[in-house]
Amino acid sequence: MLTHGLTLPIQYLKGVGPRKASLLRKLGIETVKDALYYLPYQYEDRRNKKNIFEIKPGEFVTAEGKIVQINEIKTKTKLSIIEIVISDGTGFLKAKWFNQIFLKKLFKEKQKIKLFGKTQVDYWGKYIEILNPEYELVDQISNHQNQNILPIYRLTEGLSQRQMHSIIQSALELAIPFIDEYLPESILKKLNFPYLKEAIKYVHFPPNDMDIKLLNEKISLFHRRIIFDELFFLQLGILLMKQNRFYEKGLSFNPEGKLLKKFFENLPFELTSAQKKVIKEILDDMKKTTPMNRLLQGDVGSGKTVVAVAAMLAAIEAGYQAALMAPTEILAEQHYLNISSLLKGLPVNVLILTSSYNKYSHLIWSGAVDLVVGTHALIQEDIRFKNLGLVVIDEQHRFGVVQRGAIRKKGLNPDTLVMTATPIPRTMALTVYGDLDYSILDELPKGRKPVLTEVIKPENKKLVYKMIDDEIKSGGQVYIVYPFIEESETIDLKSATHGYEALKKLFPEYGVGLIHGKMSSKEREEIMKKFRNGIIHILVATTVIEVGVDVPNATLMIIIHAERFGLAQLHQLRGRVGRGIRPSKCILLPYKLTEEAELRLRAIVNYSDGFKIAEEDMKIRGPGEVFGVRQSGMPDLKVADLLRDQFCLEIARKEAEILLAEDKNLRLYPEIRALLEEFWRGKIDVFRTV
Repeated sequence: MLTHGLTLPIQYLKGVGPRKASLLRKLGIETVKDALYYLPYQYEDRRNKKNIFEIKPGEFVTAEGKIVQINEIKTKTKLSIIEIVISDGTGFLKAKWFNQIFLKKLFKEKQKIKLFGKTQVDYWGKYIEILNPEYELVDQISNHQNQNILPIYRLTEGLSQRQMHSIIQSALELAIPFIDEYLPESILKKLNFPYLKEAIKYVHFPPNDMDIKLLNEKISLFHRRIIFDELFFLQLGILLMKQNRFYEKGLSFNPEGKLLKKFFENLPFELTSAQKKVIKEILDDMKKTTPMNRLLQGDVGSGKTVVAVAAMLAAIEAGYQAALMAPTEILAEQHYLNISSLLKGLPVNVLILTSSYNKYSHLIWSGAVDLVVGTHALIQEDIRFKNLGLVVIDEQHRFGVVQRGAIRKKGLNPDTLVMTATPIPRTMALTVYGDLDYSILDELPKGRKPVLTEVIKPENKKLVYKMIDDEIKSGGQVYIVYPFIEESETIDLKSATHGYEALKKLFPEYGVGLIHGKMSSKEREEIMKKFRNGIIHILVATTVIEVGVDVPNATLMIIIHAERFGLAQLHQLRGRVGRGIRPSKCILLPYKLTEEAELRLRAIVNYSDGFKIAEEDMKIRGPGEVFGVRQSGMPDLKVADLLRDQFCLEIARKEAEILLAEDKNLRLYPEIRALLEEFWRGKIDVFRTV
């Protein structure tokens, strides 16, 4: 087990002191243990040692020789250059350092020195030289420095690689006696892992016979052992959270099923096989006496709302209330309209509760309302339910942990169904949502066709205008989406209002409408009604139409300033077309392409599958940004990468499951239990109920 010796503040480590400690804190290194787990991001191979005579310009080399000359050169610009010439008997090599005057006192003639760096021909064409090379004085080389594979660390200004090597070496010398093995021998043998002490030592200073490719690709056994440990503690905590739920007393729903039967009979379409399967999973969960905590994920247009309504009807028929919380007022309005339409003719009272619709909140407490659709307004202190049994949270990644918990507190351990139209790769399902059971809608309704997506440059706008005209003449309707509502003085964006006025002039024969978030809910409702009824042919919009808007006759979407939208957002927007039987297109108009924006647009053009798009988004932005890992309650990962280390994550999950099946309280493994509490400290109490 890692003991108190590793908690020594880094300032008191030999050779550090207050100044270096303040620099190390910028890198997240506050203790000796932090230093040990601050891993190199790559390794430099210094085994390419050559005689000076053999060295050619443009090579990365290791050269060794005696200093035969030392010069200090001062330029007209007051730049100080320390220059040395070394020889190994086969030739001469020059080295120069800029503004490092202390080297003049450090170097001595006849001193033996090693140089590492890229060679070039000097200004006069006489010598081969290396500018600002790494160096080692041979008589001062320690055991760790006397190696040919050198770790390279990410630094902050004021720290050099040489200083970092010395700090890590001191940390290892102090810490090695305190590092004990805590993984069971059975796991170590099964996974062919080295002991922790060996892994930490060699991940920083690898043996000289190591394959540099393995090291730089982070697939050496040393890396894998340390990465596994972090993911193992992550998975143990998540599984314990899931285990804790089995100790909670919840509601059991056993409706007759008449209401659900009538609902299914009234639907104007047939449920997909995936919807039927997921509805069964949810209803089976709701019958249990422990609270349901299930994630429902499905791509754009896969029919999540119908599944959620079925679950809410089961709760209502069992005598409880249901609530659906959406992240925006517009999405709440869309849900309210869609759900009211789906429940037409059924004895269910539906209410919307937002900042705009809040006059009838007293009906919730009285029990006169069966189903409430709302925004964050639902979690206000003065909003009370009579008997809330089921909470549905839509687009849940837009809510923080506190908000999700607040709506559940409106009832007595109600069942919870969280939904997302942003497909979640398996990596994230095992981490951020690893304590949830989850269902996947992996089938689109019959007749849904893929949307052709292409990028068109702004200079070819005439082509886009023709596409709009052709689409409307053939019976379709068009969305034109802008990132902002009004012109900004600081950002050169085409605004929705400006575009709306221009399009009215360009297409006077067609109905052109405008919808955005600053309109009143009544105005938005009226505009959408006209668009659905075909009175408006071209709807100019901001991202208010991103989710929930369903107009089957809309067949063309044009996204202005497409580079300003995130990948998931582009996918959601594209999902507003292709909802009918007609072929549909999505046209992207970028104006200023960054490298990242180009990657996003390439991904949205090449892929239509939401899971693949989610994977690409993770590659571009990283899991933390895509799925809000930082606000999810997860501990920060220092060495593991959820995308790169997916295979290791699944192994860690399996081993954690085996260990907990053997000992659910980890009483037999006090070292693991202590380290687990340390890993999750400040996030959750993983041993709350065990």
